[in-house]
Amino acid sequence: MNKVPVTVRGHELMQEELKRLKSNDRPTVITAIAEARAHGDLKENAEYHAAKEQQGFIEGRIKNLEGKLSNLQVIDVTAIDAKGKIIFGSTVDLIDEDTGKEFAYKIVGEDEADIKIGFISCSSPIARALIGKNEGDIVNFSAPGGEKQFEVVEVRYE
Repeated sequence: MNKVPVTVRGHELMQEELKRLKSNDRPTVITAIAEARAHGDLKENAEYHAAKEQQGFIEGRIKNLEGKLSNLQVIDVTAIDAKGKIIFGSTVDLIDEDTGKEFAYKIVGEDEADIKIGFISCSSPIARALIGKNEGDIVNFSAPGGEKQFEVVEVRYE
């Protein structure tokens, strides 16, 4: 199976979530199930059913995170000499050639992507077009709204 790239930050966040699920959320839901059982008839006990449903969600998320963590390739962009090229983990300042709007994107793994904070997936069309480019390059790519053209203003490794 191919390794999935992730930034150092993304790896740390996944590990923290797994730790929280195992050390906090799992024991809390087990306690809630025990308390709900003490109330008697389980067929009509909404608290019990809600706690069991929550337990299923937590256990599923734990399995999901453990599977992902076992198949990651952590990439520390600060330890790579990319010689100014855009690579996985780079933060890129761009200007839209049509509108003049400025953007800053960090190229991250699929599980880390969050456009609201400027984190784009390495498999997104814009990230695929950016990777390998340098400051000053013009990047063309197909977006859902049509063809786009950006100028690479700055490449940072943070």
